[in-house]
Amino acid sequence: MTYTTLISAADLAQHLFSPEWVVLDCRHDLANAQAGIDAYRAGHIPNAQFAALDIDLSDKTPAADGVFRGRHPLPERAAFIETLRGWGVKPDSQVIAYDAQGGIYAARLWWMLRWVGHGAVAVLDGGLPAWQAHGELLSTEHASKLRGTITDAAPLTKQVSAADILTNLEIGTRTVLDARAPDRFRGENETLDPVGGHIPGAKNRFFKDNLQADGHFKPAAELHAAFSALTASPSATILQCGSGVTACHNLLAMEIAGLSGAALYPGSWSEWCADPARPVARG
Repeated sequence: MTYTTLISAADLAQHLFSPEWVVLDCRHDLANAQAGIDAYRAGHIPNAQFAALDIDLSDKTPAADGVFRGRHPLPERAAFIETLRGWGVKPDSQVIAYDAQGGIYAARLWWMLRWVGHGAVAVLDGGLPAWQAHGELLSTEHASKLRGTITDAAPLTKQVSAADILTNLEIGTRTVLDARAPDRFRGENETLDPVGGHIPGAKNRFFKDNLQADGHFKPAAELHAAFSALTASPSATILQCGSGVTACHNLLAMEIAGLSGAALYPGSWSEWCADPARPVARG
């Protein structure tokens, strides 16, 4: 069986040491870049390797023209393929990503695997808390794999640029969903968003609304109803957030709901608001 959206702790435990499986710990703290690796070293799912948001899942170097690309711009595809090979990922690998923050960082890795054409990737539903609640143990041993052989393939994802967003402001054919917290969307959180507000016409879908109280994703039918109320067509939907991370949580939720085809704006608000010529809405 191939897992392409979510996997339970019980199912992961059954396959943990299968040679074809690669488990990646994506824990992170936006306020403390060291927190993720510290947590990994203190205890992680056995046989898991660490995936650092700021290093492995982003490339913060400016664009060739010096333009700011957002707080967590995507790495070059070839560089990400090399990172995956270092983790032992092969074309037939089942990749599992997890974190302890409701899946927001694991979903970024989920989207990126699909970005390079690898569909056998899933997020641990409920994350590390669900693993421990299932009675499973943690390890402090550093896991490693033989070098992988994954190659770049046709993307299973879509993405748009700031220029595409500007075009959409003129023609209005696509719905933009913003995954940030409501106060950030309204422009009321200057700590996280010094330039507050949102893309004009965007709608707010806070990523935490995808989760139940226990940290597991809501049922597919419930997610389908929620997103269908916000947008008429997945293929005419753009997902964004602060820096292209939590937007992937909404993309995963839509995939769970059977609403495939939405696009990610990787630069998101941090890129958009860096240019004062781009319009901003508040409230």
